[in-house]
Amino acid sequence: MKLCIFAKDRIGAISDSSVTDITDLVPQPYRDDPGMAMNVLIRNWANVRQEISRALSSLPKLPLDSVQLSAPVCAPPHVFAAPANYRKHIGELGAQAVTKTTRTAREQGFFLKAPGSITGMAEGITLPDRPGRRFDHESELAVIIGTGGKNIPRREALSHVFGYSCLVDLTMRIEPGTHEEERSMRKSFSTFTPIGPWIVTADEIPQPQGLSNRLWVNGQLKQQANTAEMIVAVDELIELVSGVIELSPGDVIASGTPEGVGPVVKGDSVEIEIEKIGRMTLQVR
Repeated sequence: MKLCIFAKDRIGAISDSSVTDITDLVPQPYRDDPGMAMNVLIRNWANVRQEISRALSSLPKLPLDSVQLSAPVCAPPHVFAAPANYRKHIGELGAQAVTKTTRTAREQGFFLKAPGSITGMAEGITLPDRPGRRFDHESELAVIIGTGGKNIPRREALSHVFGYSCLVDLTMRIEPGTHEEERSMRKSFSTFTPIGPWIVTADEIPQPQGLSNRLWVNGQLKQQANTAEMIVAVDELIELVSGVIELSPGDVIASGTPEGVGPVVKGDSVEIEIEKIGRMTLQVR
């Protein structure tokens, strides 16, 4: 199933090219807060899934192309991100790279992005006023946690996944010798974590390693890889993160970017597409 947030505060289920408003199926008092409503839906998915499936055949539908889609998960408890998780990406930025050796996500672990940096298609990307600084796109698979837990073993990790989405990890690059802010700060400006266009539940993607991942800027292909090339696979990432902190329903794990990262500027159009999930277009302002 595909789940979305549309019209800013409505929860939708997508079928074919239409959207069914299922907001009223979310327990009160969370319906007026889309972030909390989606988290509650994720937490209670086992109890409400059949009711939602039945509702799809009886509730009114809207054409998908008539609604504006926001980030499908906009208030996660945490946003974890894997650094250096594709070998060809390591060191490709030269002096502007944080990881300059062969250390991968397996050795470095993870970093945090601010949940407030999340945005969606309707909002797009707004670059901050930082004259002379470079802002880069990074195309990534987003993993949304459904069942929380601590010290989750790799063999059980995928059963803790609620679903998957596309994610662009925007980054303000360091300038060696002048500007060398912490990674989490440079990646946490408002709108620097676009997610969307919707969540595809994990039952539709039983194996997340093997998905094509592509990103275009103004129609020009910039990044192209397959999640099979990830150094640390999704199950190991969940094991790694949960070994440090207890995961919660709605948590997001950004699984790392392949090679080909590059700058975006005001006026650009960024498109990301991940196999079996969908395509999201973002305007840069």
